[in-house]
Amino acid sequence: QVQLVESGGGLVQPGGSLRLSCAASGSFSGRNAMGWFRQAPGKERELVATIFNIDPTNSIGTTEYADSVKGRFTISRDNAKKTVYLQINSLKPEDTAVYYCNAGIGVPGAYWGQGTQVTVSS
Repeated sequence: QVQLVESGGGLVQPGGSLRLSCAASGSFSGRNAMGWFRQAPGKERELVATIFNIDPTNSIGTTEYADSVKGRFTISRDNAKKTVYLQINSLKPEDTAVYYCNAGIGVPGAYWGQGTQVTVSS
């Protein structure tokens, strides 16, 4: 089993920034894909960003982003800390959602965090 714990959500004004973190524990492999999904009220959960094909020696991997967040969101990973990050810049009201960390083999993987709320409002 893998446990994922997110942190870093909150209320932010439009144009602001947040950094989400997700720490993994348990039977976590440094080669597992990790990513972030989000779900807004009344909408389906959607992929935001993912990082996979990890080189465990330097935590560098292949990244993919939803078109709606390209240029504003950056996913990164520290395998030594078993942690994945999502730097969110230039936040928009439509980014308001619960953000979920995900990990496993493939995207989405089998493991989910409990979610962290991001609210963008003036």
